[in-house]
Amino acid sequence: MHRKGCPPSSGPRLRRVIDVILPCLDEAAALPWVLSRLPAGYRAIVADNGSTDGSAMIASAHGAMVVDARPRGFGAAAHAGLVAASAEVVCFMDADGSLDPADLPAVARPVLAGDADLVLGRRRPTTDDAWPMHARLGNAILARRLRRRVGVPIHDLGPMRAARRADLLALDLADRRFGYPLEMVVKAAQAHWRITELEIAYSARIAGGRSKVTGTVLGTVRTIHDMTRVLGGVAEFVPPADRLGRLR
Repeated sequence: MHRKGCPPSSGPRLRRVIDVILPCLDEAAALPWVLSRLPAGYRAIVADNGSTDGSAMIASAHGAMVVDARPRGFGAAAHAGLVAASAEVVCFMDADGSLDPADLPAVARPVLAGDADLVLGRRRPTTDDAWPMHARLGNAILARRLRRRVGVPIHDLGPMRAARRADLLALDLADRRFGYPLEMVVKAAQAHWRITELEIAYSARIAGGRSKVTGTVLGTVRTIHDMTRVLGGVAEFVPPADRLGRLR
């Protein structure tokens, strides 16, 4: 893993810095807007996963740390960013302009306050075309399966999320494809983390980037396949009351 560029100044020493990991594949059109909206104290780490449109140079020019992430795969990019981060608390979010960085403080706040270990942003579409029906249905199916498997009452495998870096590394996440976000939730639940979700706005991606997941049926199918593979090795959750009854 090779780092290109360097992180911007973290500002006053007393300010807590939060690293924001942005997996990136050909998002040159969206990056200027995304990076310009990072709140004070939030530092961008763009994990470039083989872009050919100049995304890495644009990110570096806008003050982001750029990590050359290999091999190709969403999980590979996300994990490369996590390894490169140095802040105590990290956030993840898509780099395509569908999420507003202004929502990061709300997502990070419960982790910073010690009230949660993992916070997921539950997407609320701002327009009809922001979240295509095939992607919304696929997400609902996976979230339902996840609730059954690990007993975590979440409704969206939100791409904006926050947790403590050391704790995430301790989960030893192994998936390097689209199963990475789900594996994070599964292993966090198995480790008895406090997991919560809160609503965030979800808009149509900025035109010009390469759609990897929600923009195409094929991307959604690949994501469901990878996440189903991750869930395949997870035993179904048994509530404590039912577990006691079975023992009797």
